Amino acid sequence: MTEFSELGLSPATLQAVADTGYTTATPIQAEAIPYALHGSDVLGIAQTGTGKTAAFTLPMIDRLKAGRSKARMPRALVIEPTRELADQVASSFEKYAKGQKLSWALLIGGVSFSDQELKLDRGVDVLIATPGRLLDHFERGKLLMTGVQMLVVDEADRMLDMGFIPDLERIFKLTPVKKQTLFFSATMPPEITRLTKQFLNDPIRIEASRPATTAETITQYLVRIPTTDQKAKRTALRMLIERDDVKNGIVFCNRKSEVDVVAKSLKTHGMDAAPIHGDLDQQTRMRTLESFRNGSLKLLVASDVAARGLDIPDVSHVFNFDVPHHADDYVHRIGRTGRAGKLGQTFMIATPADTRNLDKVLKLIGKAPEEVKLEGVDWASIKDEPRSARGGERGRGGPRGASSRDRDRRPRPVPVHGEVAPMAPFDPSTAPPPSAEAAPRPERAERPPERSGRTRGRRGGGEPRPAPEAPAPVEAEARAPAPEPEGPARERPERHRGPRGDRDRSRGRPQPEGPREERHQPDRRPRSRERDDGDDGVVGFGRDVPAFLSRPPPPRSDD
Repeated sequence: MTEFSELGLSPATLQAVADTGYTTATPIQAEAIPYALHGSDVLGIAQTGTGKTAAFTLPMIDRLKAGRSKARMPRALVIEPTRELADQVASSFEKYAKGQKLSWALLIGGVSFSDQELKLDRGVDVLIATPGRLLDHFERGKLLMTGVQMLVVDEADRMLDMGFIPDLERIFKLTPVKKQTLFFSATMPPEITRLTKQFLNDPIRIEASRPATTAETITQYLVRIPTTDQKAKRTALRMLIERDDVKNGIVFCNRKSEVDVVAKSLKTHGMDAAPIHGDLDQQTRMRTLESFRNGSLKLLVASDVAARGLDIPDVSHVFNFDVPHHADDYVHRIGRTGRAGKLGQTFMIATPADTRNLDKVLKLIGKAPEEVKLEGVDWASIKDEPRSARGGERGRGGPRGASSRDRDRRPRPVPVHGEVAPMAPFDPSTAPPPSAEAAPRPERAERPPERSGRTRGRRGGGEPRPAPEAPAPVEAEARAPAPEPEGPARERPERHRGPRGDRDRSRGRPQPEGPREERHQPDRRPRSRERDDGDDGVVGFGRDVPAFLSRPPPPRSDD
């Protein structure tokens, strides 16, 4: 056992530690603090809850007390993966730096930028931040990292899991090469090993023994249920909470979505519970955590990332709603209770699908927890309603279990305004004869008359058909100039641009004379698709015979 007074700390720092009630250092503290005070890089491998926070906070305070900070240029950086851990480190720094003239600032997401910028403008000695918010301030031009003397990276393996390694590499490159780095991680995967070899300068490797066995003050129980249904698991959880005298407890789930479902279920059944996970805003997370710490909240439903490393004193119960995927997380979870010599109880709910993960946990802790049986429950009758059924009832009114694709295929009713009589079948014999003064079609009436001479197609040159009421013989017409149109504007009369009309005129051949409006009258009636053998004698066209087919070709000139 090593006392803090043997580690070389200053009297002011020792007094601050004594005020917190600690006198004996943990193994990671006893080995890391002397090297950190000397200025060496430290690579610490230790689990959460072994005292890493004091292992880098205490030497940092002693090394920084002699200098003075500048505006927007902190002298030390502490990088944490989550907002809760950053806030916890800030609280520890505030306690240990009591009586010292050191300033600090907390840079985390979910908080106003302006308040943090005011502290940076005044100058701070220590910045405790998450990677994202730290780089946001740097990109805004509110922060310079060229004056950093100490850089602390905590929970590096968790940063790897959360995708912060690229941000961490950028932070290393923005800070000076000559600095002291304290690097802590519970495990050393290849990516973390590469990072330490690249950015640490001959570090002192300190590996604290991993707690392969749990504390003797923790009583562990295992609850097996014969179904994997989530509703059955929630029923078992409520029964465990009701059967014991739970002062306060933490319920751990593997997924954030399950955290919300479990918290809502507990509140629905009259229990005081609240969720905490990464998708909640920062104000809600901090308020929930503070309510649990001061005793106003009884049950905290959390994910591993949100609750990792949290120092919450006097937790009586821990409930593992899900068996953790990693056995180390089980030791971390139940370590939230039975702290400082106090007694605690833990319960783990296991289903037939958890056999593999459960074997890993039992192998790690080296003993089998005491099994608890919940009597008087018909597990087969407890079934959670499938999401597809709930979505079908709440959605478009489809049957239970109907998918969205099936619902889209069903015929939908057509809205009808007022009484509508059924439509009778069309009879051509009863149709009224077409009127000669039919209203012009809008699309043809709006077509500008001065179009190019090119034909729009091979069947009539794009012009309307001649009127059937007065089919004047073209060869008997006399050619005459067209009269001037009345009105303020002069418009060119419509011309027949058949396939041969313009071609013959361009060759100088004589054209039939007569008024153009009499020679060719446009027909504005809709075209008929029916067969009509009319007076013109041309089968297939009827009264809609084009002018260029009904007139004979002009005589050829001998000269």
